[in-house]
Amino acid sequence: MPTFVYEAMDNTGLEIKESIDAPTKKDAEAKVREKGFFVTDIRESKSRKKKSASKDGEKKSSKNARAKKKKGGFTIGRVSPKQLTTFTRQLSTLQDAGLPILRSLRILEGQSKPGVMKNSLMGVIEDIEGGMTLSESMAKQPKAFDGLYVNMVKAGEAGGALEIILQRLADFKERSQSLKKRVQGAMIYPVAVVTVAVAIVGFIMYYIIPKFKKIFEDFGTPLPAITETLIACSSFTVKYFYLFPAVPFAIWLILKIIRKNRTGKYVTDWILLHIPVLGKIVEKATVARICRTLGTLIASGVPILEAIIIARDTAGNGVFARAFDNIYAAIREGESMAVPLKEARIVDDIVVNMVDVGEETGALDTMMYKVADVYDEEVKVLVDGLIKLLEPIMVVVLGLVVGFIVIALFMPLIDLLNDLS
Repeated sequence: MPTFVYEAMDNTGLEIKESIDAPTKKDAEAKVREKGFFVTDIRESKSRKKKSASKDGEKKSSKNARAKKKKGGFTIGRVSPKQLTTFTRQLSTLQDAGLPILRSLRILEGQSKPGVMKNSLMGVIEDIEGGMTLSESMAKQPKAFDGLYVNMVKAGEAGGALEIILQRLADFKERSQSLKKRVQGAMIYPVAVVTVAVAIVGFIMYYIIPKFKKIFEDFGTPLPAITETLIACSSFTVKYFYLFPAVPFAIWLILKIIRKNRTGKYVTDWILLHIPVLGKIVEKATVARICRTLGTLIASGVPILEAIIIARDTAGNGVFARAFDNIYAAIREGESMAVPLKEARIVDDIVVNMVDVGEETGALDTMMYKVADVYDEEVKVLVDGLIKLLEPIMVVVLGLVVGFIVIALFMPLIDLLNDLS
């Protein structure tokens, strides 16, 4: 009988690493659950795998080849948040109507366009037909379903309330998408204005200024300092025009490399959080996302320690991720969530107090939802305020740039006309 090595957590949050004998991985996981443990990882013992590798290597390769063909082959990229949100709402509706999960998945797979989502659904359907649960089959499709999604589905299966969990998931995804669209929509106007302005100024510097330079040289007119500066800028633009797209790309690439390192990610995120106005928007948006994630997970029955790990991974910010590592360690030691949250200094006191009240009353999920709603509204107000602030700033900056160019060009022209007259 195969031996499986597993990692799990008991009710107190203590990590356990042991082995267990069972016919299949599913049976082994069931035996671990019977002991009252929450399974975080389970795999077959390496010694067992080595013995059986030579026997069924050919069988596995042929089986994998057939599976690849059936699942639709290799795909690049991930499922978009919008696509996953639509799928979750549709699956929730079908489950609420009383359809079996397998039939619901087949319906959604049939209406999906070829791509990552369709292939992932084909894989999920095949695994469920092979005897796996929905959460186990979704865990095998990381391009479509993240840890938050899988753990919530697993909690729904354990509690026998999958349709309710899917509704919560759909609501959560829709709220997240709504906040993201609100921020992106608000930034379209200033980004468009700045892009057009840069393009026009670049055209003037590359094509127009050199023509004026030639006129000035032909007439031998002495040039004022402001015109000399403008011509020097134009000459640099003409000579090193390739630097203007290359430098932003290089900065983006360097930041990408720096953020691969955990310390680098922490430093860049700390700097981002301390940028005036923009830092506040990022901070409040991150708090709203974390609180909504925690509220949804806790309401779905996911253990608090597991919920904190998932919320940390979905934060998308190194400062908050490090703070939640400390919160996780403190809760494992028996403290409440409010104490380490206050020590982390990543949220306002009102959030800490609401978490404290939520823990005392047993309504932590409700408090998390309220905090998320408040912060979502604050993000909206801050974004609107930033746009209103950017509009006059852009007008002033563009006015100064245009004024500088006009004055620099017309000053020598006026001198030239005076000389001619």
